[in-house]
Amino acid sequence: MTRTLRIGLLGCGVVGTGVLQLLRDHRERLTSRVDVALEVRRIGVRDIARPRDAIVPTKLLTDDLTSVVEADDVDVVVEVMGGLDVAGPLMRRALERGKHVVTANKALIAEYGSDLLEVAHAHGADLYFEAAVAGGIPILRVLRESLVSDRVTRLRGVVNGTSNYILSRMAQEGVDFEVALREAQAAGYAEADPALDINGGDAAHKLAILATLAFGARVTPANVYTEGIDTVAAEDIAFARNLGYAIKPLAVARETPSGQLDLRVHPALIPRDNALANIHDAINAVQIDAAALGSGLLSGPGAGQLPTAMSVLSDIVDVARNYAAGAHGRVPPRAVREVRLADIPVHDILELRARYYLRFSVADRPGVLGFLATVLGAHDVSIEQMFQEGRSDEMRWATVVILTHRARERDIRDAIAEIERDEYVYRPAHRILIEE
Repeated sequence: MTRTLRIGLLGCGVVGTGVLQLLRDHRERLTSRVDVALEVRRIGVRDIARPRDAIVPTKLLTDDLTSVVEADDVDVVVEVMGGLDVAGPLMRRALERGKHVVTANKALIAEYGSDLLEVAHAHGADLYFEAAVAGGIPILRVLRESLVSDRVTRLRGVVNGTSNYILSRMAQEGVDFEVALREAQAAGYAEADPALDINGGDAAHKLAILATLAFGARVTPANVYTEGIDTVAAEDIAFARNLGYAIKPLAVARETPSGQLDLRVHPALIPRDNALANIHDAINAVQIDAAALGSGLLSGPGAGQLPTAMSVLSDIVDVARNYAAGAHGRVPPRAVREVRLADIPVHDILELRARYYLRFSVADRPGVLGFLATVLGAHDVSIEQMFQEGRSDEMRWATVVILTHRARERDIRDAIAEIERDEYVYRPAHRILIEE
């Protein structure tokens, strides 16, 4: 006799409606594969009166979110409403009641994942969150299961579709950041308040989750050095292209030779022959380097209704399989139990050694190039390439672009600070890391 896994859905916006659509379209196939019927019993929403797709069964709607979590006819709570203040306590209560939880809430998992997973373990419940990172790309499953026999040494990715779309439009059309941002908002790729995307916060949440799985380390967003893309100008993208690079919103996690974790989110120059340089628009990609695997790349839609709903439903299927077997937590959601996560020191960003792209707006007069070279040299920053381009006859200023050899971040910052104090420097310098 086929058992039934009873679902309580919290949130029925774009992703929640997508989950209902996939359940409808694939119901028979899923039941035959899992031998468990998946049935939505309750749907909790903030506003019952809001217009919804015809696929949403209005008789199941309630604005009493707690009632969904407390209901005796709900086995698994699926949270796709987002946020922390409301969703966090509801997820904790569901787990305390022994109910399984599936969530797409990256902030919740990044900030409070360890706590929630310990609650889940204590009460015999599963907690899955594949949709929290990179939409429809099964990156967490790969790290948790497929690479369990390997040792990941580095992962790099484009994990925020909004930032990638903006930089892609700037590269394709030569438009400035503000124009590309408005295009992203018009196309539905950016929120009315896009701060979390463009300042790197969203990617930092995702990188914290990825790094925890990849390295078995206790990582939170506070451990991730973060820069936004709003300082990238159209001319930076043009200069980078001429030098053989693309600028991408990169998330990086790697082991350093000293055994620390290098964790950072920032725009970066990437050689154009690297696969990540060719990830455009709202597509996400994660490149994994591992001892046995070598290098591999996963890419696909990082957001969107059905790709994200697919990941949510895949987690529901995992819960159903465990439910049928009576074996929750067979594979820990973060690859190891929370008590076994290591406290690995995080590499100080100021000690990072990398190559850099620097752009200065300076007076077009004799001696300026020498001044720049002298100050950089005094701070142990060696120049690989330097060139001057353009000039305004009215303002008599020019743009100087420099590519450095490997240098310390601390030395780069100190050199820039000294250069910017000079009266012949008109604007703040632009500094972008080069990721080899």
